[in-house]
Amino acid sequence: MAGRHHPDTLCDIARMDHALPAPCGIVPPHLLERLARSGGAAPAEAARRTLETDARLRTARRLDPAHRARAAGDAGDGGDGGDGGTARRTLYDAGNRTLLPGVRVRSEGGEPVADACVNRVHAGLGATAALLHEVYGRRSLDGAGLPLEASVHYGEGYANASWDGRRLVLGDGDGEVFGDFTAAVDVIAHELAHGLTQHSAGLAHFGQPGALNESVSDVVGSLVKQRVLGQGAEEADWLVGAGLLGPRVPGAALRSLRAPGTAYDDALLGADPQPATMAGYVRTPRDNGGVHINSGIPNHAFYLLATRLGGPAWERAGRIWLDVLTGGRLHRDADFAAFARLTAAAAAERYGRGEEHDAVLKAWSQVGVDPGAR
Repeated sequence: MAGRHHPDTLCDIARMDHALPAPCGIVPPHLLERLARSGGAAPAEAARRTLETDARLRTARRLDPAHRARAAGDAGDGGDGGDGGTARRTLYDAGNRTLLPGVRVRSEGGEPVADACVNRVHAGLGATAALLHEVYGRRSLDGAGLPLEASVHYGEGYANASWDGRRLVLGDGDGEVFGDFTAAVDVIAHELAHGLTQHSAGLAHFGQPGALNESVSDVVGSLVKQRVLGQGAEEADWLVGAGLLGPRVPGAALRSLRAPGTAYDDALLGADPQPATMAGYVRTPRDNGGVHINSGIPNHAFYLLATRLGGPAWERAGRIWLDVLTGGRLHRDADFAAFARLTAAAAAERYGRGEEHDAVLKAWSQVGVDPGAR
């Protein structure tokens, strides 16, 4: 039934592990798998190593009791996160190895260093923390000033950026298909937003809850990027990871909120599989039930809402989405319809049953999700 989440064998398995931080990489596994099968060239080998590395990161999360505690809501030692909206930031250089966190290279209050990757990520962490605090009144990812950590130059040709439940991990890319993952502020913010979800609604990473998890990260990444650039909803490109794809790849980005399914079309990577509406909903046992694919549907709903309301998307549209994510009523197994109902309720509570509420209902209706469905 359109708009409803139906568990299958994969989801039953994933549900057993859904209290753990999501296995979150900005590059979907279906892209890496396709690239890995493309032959013996350097990008294919880098994709195979990236898949193996991502699998090890997931295993480490499952085996680490500290990750289980954080997933259950324990912020660990993160009580004092800095002054105002700037969470305490610590940057590490993994030295193209996979031993985390690496060598500490910049701390909060420190001067810029010679490595531009370190400085870009430091700024991206700050821009994300500033959005959360200055616009939404939230101190860091957990609301209590959780320190922010990131490791750059992770792995050899690691073609991904990932949230490991504790820190942001970024690779240098393979240099041909995928470029430097520190170069896009929305990629940095996307991965940090997985930590925000971990410390708020805790959306599971399978099926429709997982697609919502990925979509929330795309939305937050887009909001941070647009705020850094000073763009309103109408002038923004609504692309996630623009500039990340190498010159040999015909494509604009990893995903498009404006037009899901159009971000790239390449012989190596294939065509962007994201649907914009429930009419194209993809049922698959891969990618935890298509979490990086079906996220195009709530992504497009947010784009429609933001552009219908106009102005900076981080204001009214973003407030509605963040109210739902952090408001305590979003269940970790929520499907699209449940999320839609809560956004409609949040709009009514914050703004009344006027323009904003009507815009939320129209946006979800346009993507084929009924906020009244149960």
